[in-house]
Amino acid sequence: MQSVDRAVTVLELLARNGEAGITEIAGELGVHKSTASRLVSVLEARGLVEQLGERGKYAIGFGIVRLAGAATERMDLPRLGRPFCESLAADLGETVNIAIRDNDVAINISQARGPAAVTAHNWVGQRTPLHATSSGKVLLAHAPTEDQQAILSRPLERYTTRTVTNATQLRKDFELIVRDGYATSYEELELGLNAAAVAVYNNEGEVIAALSASGPSYRFSRKRMREVVGAMRVAAKELSEQLGFLA
Repeated sequence: MQSVDRAVTVLELLARNGEAGITEIAGELGVHKSTASRLVSVLEARGLVEQLGERGKYAIGFGIVRLAGAATERMDLPRLGRPFCESLAADLGETVNIAIRDNDVAINISQARGPAAVTAHNWVGQRTPLHATSSGKVLLAHAPTEDQQAILSRPLERYTTRTVTNATQLRKDFELIVRDGYATSYEELELGLNAAAVAVYNNEGEVIAALSASGPSYRFSRKRMREVVGAMRVAAKELSEQLGFLA
């Protein structure tokens, strides 16, 4: 933990002063120059700091810009996505959410309820399983293979009698999700609740979120889902474009 604290201190020093040499960094940390030099070398290798020419001074590197961009992207999503949720919820009459993946769960970051929505449940901030929700399936279907393997290699919880917990079946489902462009959940998380979700992309063409619509199974049927997926794709495409995605 001490090395992490020292690394953060170096980055804060460079952010505050613009640049600093090894002697100044060592003084800030209260360590020998050789220790400061090793620490800076690690940060430089990760692109978090860079040396300014031959002067021996260091400054914040472009790796920080990449990390900051990822954080900004996530912070922008609730703000940019809210109007799309509200518009889509009004058109479909159902509850619309935007979710992102956080390791092995999906987290809902924005929600709007349509006039026909019969539930007052607030999903914002809720952590939901990837394998049992339409949003989670979209996010996991587009996740790196190693992430899929890590999650599917563990026992998967069964939430209802309809929850798919077989890893082989889920992998097949992921192939169809990528091919068809959307995922569904038929009472897999809660009995009586159906949902469909589509992918949201960032400026690098990566899937960073899922836009979903959910409703009671008696109304939000399989047929109804197929009818509304087109409108969901349009909304997701427009949101992706606001995030810099060029199809």
